[in-house]
Amino acid sequence: MKLIYSPTSPFARKVRVFARELGVAITLVQTNPFDSDEVLLKANPLSKVPALVTEEGTQLDSAVICEYLNTHYARDGDSGTSLYPPAAARWHALRRQVLADGLMGATLLRRLEMLRPAAQQSHANITRQAAVVRRTLVALEADPPGNGVDIGTIALGCALGYLDHRFAQEPWRANHPKLSDWYATFSKRPAMLATAPPVGS
Repeated sequence: MKLIYSPTSPFARKVRVFARELGVAITLVQTNPFDSDEVLLKANPLSKVPALVTEEGTQLDSAVICEYLNTHYARDGDSGTSLYPPAAARWHALRRQVLADGLMGATLLRRLEMLRPAAQQSHANITRQAAVVRRTLVALEADPPGNGVDIGTIALGCALGYLDHRFAQEPWRANHPKLSDWYATFSKRPAMLATAPPVGS
């Protein structure tokens, strides 16, 4: 299997952390999605990362890729390795994943808008995405994760890491102490440390 990824993409990081937590080895192929190189376009006509190339075809979108990896490589049961909780807890984890993915997306869209020439920037869009981030953090603070590791906590860890990476000048921890305490521990997991975006990127 090959994962086409960018080292700064929080969605690609989610897959990389998920694979490491699951114990699955994946060959990494680095790209820049904004260059739309042939390798990426062949795998994904949307020119987005991550894309997982397998013998069964190419899996697109981080949520689908994680589900694919879990379906093919996880063990269920009390001693299993599945990163999708059973029964009602599954829906809770999936909800947290959706919120975390939305947090990543809003942070990314805000960052991209701010990279445009000043005269072309949409301040309304920047403000809107910043508001999405604030509301989502409030929702996540009201329902902080426990000590377990699943698809929801992995997505959340990567989302908060991306927020730190792109907007470190706007600290979020003071107003969200429960998330801050949780992330202080989760961010030290080996899979998180091994996939941290390069400094200065």
